[in-house]
Amino acid sequence: MPLDPHVKAIIEAVARLHSGPRAHPGMQALGAQAARALYERQVRTLDIAEIALDSVIDHRVSLKAQWALDAVGRAQRRDDQERHLLIRQYCPEAPSWVQPAPALLFMHGGGFTIGSVNSHDRLCRMLAREGQCQVFSLDYRLAPETRFPGAVDDAFAALAWLRETAHELGVDGDRLAVGGDSAGGTLAAACALFARDQGWPLRLQVLIYPGLSHDQDTASHHRLRQGYLLDADLIQWFFAHYLRSAEDRLDWRFSPLQHPDLARLAPVWMAHAEYDPLCDEGLMYAARLRQAGVPVSDKVYAGMVHAFFQHAGAVRAARQAHQDCALALREAFNPA
Repeated sequence: MPLDPHVKAIIEAVARLHSGPRAHPGMQALGAQAARALYERQVRTLDIAEIALDSVIDHRVSLKAQWALDAVGRAQRRDDQERHLLIRQYCPEAPSWVQPAPALLFMHGGGFTIGSVNSHDRLCRMLAREGQCQVFSLDYRLAPETRFPGAVDDAFAALAWLRETAHELGVDGDRLAVGGDSAGGTLAAACALFARDQGWPLRLQVLIYPGLSHDQDTASHHRLRQGYLLDADLIQWFFAHYLRSAEDRLDWRFSPLQHPDLARLAPVWMAHAEYDPLCDEGLMYAARLRQAGVPVSDKVYAGMVHAFFQHAGAVRAARQAHQDCALALREAFNPA
């Protein structure tokens, strides 16, 4: 179907911003630090209003464990340099669900280069309230200061921390999910593979237009390479900051589609956007998961573009996707 009219208006406004004699430079014309500041200023212009919760707690977490891959691709723990990361805990009022609470570990998007717990604060508040769960949002290390696999190491370590400290956080360690949007969806998918190999059961993977492929050679990448907010040169700008070499593209921690075995993974809820270059690789991953016997619920949201989950303040149709995601969490944590 055609672009949603509200989405079309956003695209046209962005095009005007970057054209003419007083044009603003795009992110790929900026350094990483300036791009982060620009994104933090822009993201809330289209986002939903802030939702009040029972409490929001910032944890400064000391993480020492990282992971290396063995010869057959399994993640193995090793000790490494200590690092301190912010993990923000969102706690909704909980009269309708039993303590301890279920929890979602959430990783924000931003091409591994931009984004933060602050840029995704409103989305996480919505997921906590509507999903009737606690949400733990990870401020993983960004590129180019920390290149691959730093972000995924942080995600693995955060999941281990959440499991190990669940009781003192008021969390039910048997009712955990992982999720994220865009690059955060990549990290969530990698976390699910890691959790399976560690024997850690998860209730759900929430994959919101995730990056999953080692290349950008699908029909949707070619058809939507320019003019739909996530341009081809911007994707490569992100990857140039994050990846150390071409070989990193073939690592399943960057490209979950490269993993040879997707069996026995946690169930998946996945959102695709019709006008997103990443749409086809998401559909490919969903098909492979189904072939491996993994329960998958996915939907292509008509007329939407990449990042539409953060456009719900201006795009009415995006609010339905929020509700669909929240329902998936509620049903995964509290099955009938």
